[in-house]
Amino acid sequence: MASQQSTDTGGGEELGRFLRARRTQTSPDQVGLTVGTGLRRTPGLRREELATLSGISIDYYVRLERGKETRPSPAVLDALARALHLDDAEHQHLRELATRAAQYAPEPSPPSRTVSPHVKLVLETLRPSPAYVISRSMDLLAWNPGGLALFAGLADWPASQRNIARYLFLHPTAPTLFPDWDYQVRGCVARLRAQSGIDPDAPDLTHLVGELLLKSPDFAKLWERYDVVGRKKIQKTFHHPEVGVLTLSGQSMHLEGTPGQRLGVYTAEPGTADHDAMLLLDLTSPRPATHPDVTAEQRRRSRS
Repeated sequence: MASQQSTDTGGGEELGRFLRARRTQTSPDQVGLTVGTGLRRTPGLRREELATLSGISIDYYVRLERGKETRPSPAVLDALARALHLDDAEHQHLRELATRAAQYAPEPSPPSRTVSPHVKLVLETLRPSPAYVISRSMDLLAWNPGGLALFAGLADWPASQRNIARYLFLHPTAPTLFPDWDYQVRGCVARLRAQSGIDPDAPDLTHLVGELLLKSPDFAKLWERYDVVGRKKIQKTFHHPEVGVLTLSGQSMHLEGTPGQRLGVYTAEPGTADHDAMLLLDLTSPRPATHPDVTAEQRRRSRS
């Protein structure tokens, strides 16, 4: 009975044992690392060294070695095999261990796209400031009128395709909307890189990244740079085709109790030309037809 329990639960653990054994038996000089003269307490490579050589985050590698991560992608396995200088037989064994580990793990599912009615009411309350909610993969999940209209042309896409990263790289209006488009896209890719390093097999992230790698050479070049830290400007200028040039102050914040959802808000000082343009954007934008719970709440209040 004990033997059966070990067989059923040890898929990820066995993968971790193999990686740990190969890591501790691979010396830094074998992989071209220069080490100092100080005494190394760890035989072979350190975890952070192997993670760096493989191009994955240290947190993700630690989960692999501890048997907590059981669905590494083929690309991750190949990168580890190259970093550890595995021969063909060892590489195949690594793949087989990963296949076995995956059989004992549930298929990961994308995080919920549901935005609570309370948060949707918050978006309405923030008007005329453009505001929206995005997922960890930058899908646009909810918005007020200005929050959608601010990204000129995004409303022309189906709601399921509205994604800030997709917009920046694939929508023809984006490069003219942002005078600092190069800066914006670098920060966007760095954010996706950092998120993918934490959860590289997440389907919502891998699907988006795969699409952008295929469709956008600009994205592919930036993705290869592997930047994970992007500076973010507090103020952002929009050359908007409907209301002209406006410079707004942006703020982004995590929504507690959600699977990585963030609230984005843009503001302008009252009495300024930027505020007037923001107000015009709110007044002339179509009312959102995708938030029935907000509409129902407004009708209830009007009757009371």
